Amino acid sequence: MQAHRSTQQYKTTSSDQADLKKRIKEIAETRVRYGYRRIHVMLKREGWPVNAKRVYRLYHEMGLQLRNKTPKRRVKAKLRDDRKEATAVNETWAMDFVHDQLVTGRKLRILTVVDTFSRFSPVVDPRFSYRGEDVVQTLDQACKVFGYPKSIRADNGPEFISRDLDLWAYQNDVVLDFSRPGKPTDNAFIESFNGKFRAECLNAHWFMGLEDARSKLEAWRRDYNEVRPHSAIGYNVPKTLMNRAMANQPSCT
Repeated sequence: MQAHRSTQQYKTTSSDQADLKKRIKEIAETRVRYGYRRIHVMLKREGWPVNAKRVYRLYHEMGLQLRNKTPKRRVKAKLRDDRKEATAVNETWAMDFVHDQLVTGRKLRILTVVDTFSRFSPVVDPRFSYRGEDVVQTLDQACKVFGYPKSIRADNGPEFISRDLDLWAYQNDVVLDFSRPGKPTDNAFIESFNGKFRAECLNAHWFMGLEDARSKLEAWRRDYNEVRPHSAIGYNVPKTLMNRAMANQPSCT
């Protein structure tokens, strides 16, 4: 043929898998507890000429494997690893606990929350102890002022996996996005926030009592939101992005 061997390439005769992948993902998103076997049955019912081995291969390629040992009561927990970067205010919040103490040595638990898009912190709340119902109370107070997020990222602490928080999330259509055990990088935004919080506030103050701690923490939160320039958002302040988003919301008539 007067053509060099390196110019000859094999062209696959297999059909494009894009449509099949799209349908598998659609089923996985609407039926979040279905594994590849049940998805294969659904595809066969719809007339797709595909065997279970191919469904299994595509299912794993798209990372749709279910997490194991999900507690039964986590109705609003995200079950699949499909995190995306937030593109708007109140799209994703992140929360965690930070530990400190009073000057007397009594322990404090501080719930920290931050919006991952604007870096705005709606609440920093210290208490001597925190239960699931306390987390619900703190979040509900913040949400009534700043609006409800679409999802909240958290670790698997007992306060965050409680039935109280799951019920609150269900009633307000909020998805609870839990980190994988032993993977703090799954919630990197709150880890970064907590690092700044400890360096700039906790390490810089003595707390004489609970009310004194609340006052000093709230003062730092306001400074963080309204004064401190943030490199991640072009050295603006988080409140600017939050106010802009709230101003663009349609008014209720």
